[in-house]
Amino acid sequence: MKKYGKKHLYTILGIAIGAVAGYFYWKFIGCSTGSCAITSNPINSTIYGSVMGGLLLSIFKKDKKQYDVSRNN
Repeated sequence: MKKYGKKHLYTILGIAIGAVAGYFYWKFIGCSTGSCAITSNPINSTIYGSVMGGLLLSIFKKDKKQYDVSRNN
């Protein structure tokens, strides 16, 4: 974990926060009829929340590489 910890910290944090948010969305709002694909099952809403949270917070990750866009090598 130490090797990947700092590099993917925001993504891992987003997955954890998204999973908790997805579960709470199912618990408190959810789908009462059972016809909703994502919110009718706690597993589905937790997985969906973790994917969305990971994607959302991964956009804040900083790249250490600097690219030369001028093509003057």
